[in-house]
Amino acid sequence: MSDEEHHFESKADAGASKTYPQQAGTIRKSGYIVIKGRPCKVVEVSTSKTGKHGHAKCHFVAIDIFTSKKLEDIVPSSHNCDVPHVNRTDYQLIDISEDGFVSLLTDNGSTKDDLRLPTDDALLTQIKEGFAEGKDLVVSVMSAMGEEQINALKDIGPK
Repeated sequence: MSDEEHHFESKADAGASKTYPQQAGTIRKSGYIVIKGRPCKVVEVSTSKTGKHGHAKCHFVAIDIFTSKKLEDIVPSSHNCDVPHVNRTDYQLIDISEDGFVSLLTDNGSTKDDLRLPTDDALLTQIKEGFAEGKDLVVSVMSAMGEEQINALKDIGPK
């Protein structure tokens, strides 16, 4: 053994993995799954019986949690699927800039300024109208696989 120190260059981020493996047969409706590299919420699961050559198969129908696109996948039930780490965090809305970004207040008192307004028209008008009326708004931000998006709104009364 040498007394030299070894230095390793790492290009990876220090955070935890964006997904974790889970057996396909154990993933249920309203759970999450990665299909075609996108984090999705499962809306339908059907399992076929084992055939002549082995595996029972799980047919997943899921909706992308950020784009709301419907995706499907068929996986042998004994194989592992990637499941995204999905977090939901509530922030208080401070400001909306002209270029479509929002300024949010985090729990520790700092601001978060890197989120865009949602693409969902109904939610977008609710946020803009509520903000224009001067209401105290709390937005729910969903994050998974390095993406974040506002997906819900709560009104906590006037300022």
